[in-house]
Amino acid sequence: MSEYIQKLNDAQREAVVNFRCPSLIVAGAGSGKTRVLTCRIAYMLEQGVAPDTILALTFTNKAAAEMRERIGQLLSPQATRRIWMGTFHSLFSRILRAEADKLGYPSSYTIYDASDARNLVKQIIREMNLSDETYKPGDIAARISLAKNNLITPGAYEANASLQAEDRERRRPQFVDIYKLYVQKCRQNGAMDFDDLLLNTNILFKDFPDVLARYQAQFRYILVDEYQDTNFAQYVIIRRLAEQHSNVCVVGDDAQSIYSFRGAKIENILRFRNDFPDARIFKLEQNYRSTQTIVDAANSIIEKNTKQIRKRSFSTAEQGEKIKVIKAYTDKEEAILIAGDIASTVREKDLSYSEIAILYRTNAQSRSLEESLRGRNIPYKIYGGVSFYQRKEIKDLLAYVRLVVNPKDDEAFRRVINTPARGIGDVTVNRIAAAAAERNLSLWEAVSTLSSDDMEMKGAAGKKVTAFAGMIGELSGMRATAEAYELGLEIAVRSGIIGTYKMQQTPEAVSALENIEELINSVRAYTDEQKRIAAESGDDAQARVTLDEWLQNVALLTDMDNEKPEERNKVTMMTVHGAKGLEFEYVYVAGLEENLFPSMMSLGNEEGLEEERRLFYVALTRAKRGAVLSFAESRFKWGEMTFCRPSRFLGEIDPKFLDIQFDADDLSAPEGGNDAPVRTAYGGRGGYRKQEAGRKDYTGNARTYYSGREQSRGERSSERPAQGGFRHAAAPVREMSPVVPDSRFRSVGSRPQVEPEQRIPSAPRPAESAGAGDEFEVGMLVRHDKFGTGRVTQVEEWSGDVKITVEFDGAGRKTLLRRFAKLTPLRRG
Repeated sequence: MSEYIQKLNDAQREAVVNFRCPSLIVAGAGSGKTRVLTCRIAYMLEQGVAPDTILALTFTNKAAAEMRERIGQLLSPQATRRIWMGTFHSLFSRILRAEADKLGYPSSYTIYDASDARNLVKQIIREMNLSDETYKPGDIAARISLAKNNLITPGAYEANASLQAEDRERRRPQFVDIYKLYVQKCRQNGAMDFDDLLLNTNILFKDFPDVLARYQAQFRYILVDEYQDTNFAQYVIIRRLAEQHSNVCVVGDDAQSIYSFRGAKIENILRFRNDFPDARIFKLEQNYRSTQTIVDAANSIIEKNTKQIRKRSFSTAEQGEKIKVIKAYTDKEEAILIAGDIASTVREKDLSYSEIAILYRTNAQSRSLEESLRGRNIPYKIYGGVSFYQRKEIKDLLAYVRLVVNPKDDEAFRRVINTPARGIGDVTVNRIAAAAAERNLSLWEAVSTLSSDDMEMKGAAGKKVTAFAGMIGELSGMRATAEAYELGLEIAVRSGIIGTYKMQQTPEAVSALENIEELINSVRAYTDEQKRIAAESGDDAQARVTLDEWLQNVALLTDMDNEKPEERNKVTMMTVHGAKGLEFEYVYVAGLEENLFPSMMSLGNEEGLEEERRLFYVALTRAKRGAVLSFAESRFKWGEMTFCRPSRFLGEIDPKFLDIQFDADDLSAPEGGNDAPVRTAYGGRGGYRKQEAGRKDYTGNARTYYSGREQSRGERSSERPAQGGFRHAAAPVREMSPVVPDSRFRSVGSRPQVEPEQRIPSAPRPAESAGAGDEFEVGMLVRHDKFGTGRVTQVEEWSGDVKITVEFDGAGRKTLLRRFAKLTPLRRG
């Protein structure tokens, strides 16, 4: 038995060597699933399985590259050369390029990213003279995406009466017309968006049985990483490819299924045994990442979920320190306490900043945290800021490359025809578009074949357009002979992008040039890497690498693949969704409050609440040595101070694993049990709506809340499908939540770039009558346990309580609510 097999534990070894049957590997957090997948593939190769019969599907390029490298280390680099290993989108894009003619696409089709898709939707809404307030481009693009991920084409959508009725109810009856025109324009542009890569693969396999049979015969062994994250379209592809042999191995953890807003379906992993009755289940329960305390605490949380594959994770590491819980008066104080604790932890534990992460539920929470970190000169990076590939200069240059590779790409044409400015305005572009539409031509075909008169252009405008068309034509002609790097640099120079930024003596222009240089460098790096791989596998090392190949590769990259070493020694800040798959020595989870984490949108919805609990499980299990959980008792929302109740998830952790420096009763579960929704009513400014008849009102303490049968704001009724949801025979899909940004970094000092959150305002809960607070008056000397001695400077009633402003000797000015302040009067005057 090979040495790498001997190093596996018993459960891992069983999952590796039993590869000739359908397998479900349930891999708990930190259980070494990548190691198991790697060893399983290496073992298959050692047992004589042909590399090109293996299809290994991952969700990130980084995961695929890591697996390929590890297999190469166990065996040899040549052994991995012919394995089909990569992301769903990259591998099925490869199939679609080979079979593109069957679907009526060019093999050099463009891949649209999310911003390209939104821009096209925006253009269509404008062309149809629809209101972009009613038909918001972002919402429309998200609904198109959701339809595609559920394999609902425009024709199927139009035939579905319930979907049509839902659109009418939402006052967007022309959605299906937008959807149809969007698909039509993508095809005219020779472009597919990310969702098309899956939808069109399904169409290809359904409409061309001979193609499906060929790939079924080739892929005798299918392995899928992170199976709990697959959506319906991915699920159907896997089932179709496995129809003949059923030799599918899926690896995942239902406890980490947190992407339903992107269409991921936990049912895919839960019903695997129904799909493959002969499947064997292997449970990887030993956690190699975290201390016993963290693992046991995580178990005590996730066991509350009803929809799961039962397992009991364990750790043989040290017991470890207890999980610290921080209570703050306000969200600002919470951020200050977190920053202070990080500074102490780094100093006392001899850690680097890169070993620490702050996780939060929504991007908006980063603002106060950033301010506090800057106040202590703690460097940080935000995972979720502006992407390298979304910066203007990068988008511009990539659009030029796209247009050179695929001149039919109208979106790329519109972006670059006057970038840099060459005196071609919107009026001219509209005339070109009208002439092109009349003759069923792409915009580039129009400017390269029609005369100025045909396009109703005269004088200078016609000459400028002709010159632009000539430049694109010449650059496109170089594709047949030029190396990728040579052509990429030529495009950057001939387009005028480099020259324009060189003329601008500003810091922004210098930064833009550095980014352009980095993109050109990536072309060189990709070229060298492809030649190295070719040489190792015995192929012609001098084979030319084309710009088309590089573009196909870069279209599927994320910024995780673009991180520079100098960006790494910083505290990482990100949403919990962004943290999945990562690990840190110490993890801080901020904002553990009802209506925030768990999200208000999940309350009153059992499936949503269970996903929020899985999300918290993911957050906690990112930590190796220690975790700190925090909440604030008040938080500003929509300009009003809102009282907050600690998250129910804090109360679900076994107290013996927690380090609590305050009254533990504060963490008790909501009335009615752990699954009872906590609702907040919204009245007026600082007010609270009167309780409706029949609604139970729990009062009598500072953390008052109420529950009842009525549906609160933001909840979804269980009696009808959620808006935006789709139903199909295999599996219903819930409404899409706001898209969580993918892996994007930005460094300290840049202005926060916050994605729009689908937020619903909540307001203060009722407090007991404060009794006017006669014991406090302006000028009174008071004492606070934490802030010390101070003098009252202002007293005013506020939403049923009393707001007291105190000038403390050491801590400065603080505004406190009487109920929470715990101030001790010393003397008057």
